[in-house]
Amino acid sequence: MRNISKITYKENKKMQNTKARTNIYALLSRVLLQELDEGMLQTIRNDANILDFFPTLKEWSFFVELGNKELLEEYLNPDFVNLSLLHLIPYETFYTREDQKIETGGANPVTDIYSAYNFMVDYEAARTISADHIGVELEFMHHLVEAEIKALEDNDMEAAKALRGIEMEFLNKHLLKWAPMYLVNVKYEARTPLYYDAADMALEFLLSDNEYLASELGA
Repeated sequence: MRNISKITYKENKKMQNTKARTNIYALLSRVLLQELDEGMLQTIRNDANILDFFPTLKEWSFFVELGNKELLEEYLNPDFVNLSLLHLIPYETFYTREDQKIETGGANPVTDIYSAYNFMVDYEAARTISADHIGVELEFMHHLVEAEIKALEDNDMEAAKALRGIEMEFLNKHLLKWAPMYLVNVKYEARTPLYYDAADMALEFLLSDNEYLASELGA
C-alpha cells in the first residue's frame, strides 16, 4: 500500500509540474508574440500567481496608477513595437544564418518539426512573417507539453516520455541556440518593466526547463 501511495504522489507531482510548465510557455508566448490587449493586461493585474513572475512590474508606479488603456497606448505597446519590430529581431534564422536573413519559406528550420506534430502557424493571427518567431516557438513548446499532459491523463507513460524527449530536442536544437541572445537584448533595450521581467523570466525558465527535462530523461 505504501508503494502505491508513493507512485500516486510521484505521478501527481509530475502532472502538477507539467501543467505549470504548459501555463508558463503559454504566458511567455502570449507576451512575446504580439502587443497585449486590455483583457490580457487585466488578467496579469488580477492573477497574483502571474504577477509573481513580474516583480519589477508590480512595483512600477505607472502600473499601479494608470488604467489599462493608457498604460497600453502610452507605454507597453510602444515598447513591444520597439523590441519586436524596430530595433530587435525575434526570429531564429536571423541569429543562426550567416547572412542574418529571416527564412520565411519552407526551408525554415522549424517547418518540418511543426508539421510532424500537427502544429499550424496562423500567420494572420500571430502577425509574424516567419514560423521561427520566438512567440511561435514558445507556443509550439506549449503544444508539446499539452500533448504530454494528455498522455499522462491517459496513463501512457511511454508517450509522455517520448514527448519530453521531443521537447528537450526542440529546446536544444532551436530555442536555446538563439533565444538567450534575443532575450538578453530585450532586457537591455526594454523601456518598461513588463518586457524586462518577461525576458528575465523566459531566460531563466528555458534554462531550468531544459535541466528539468534532462533530469526526467536521465540525460
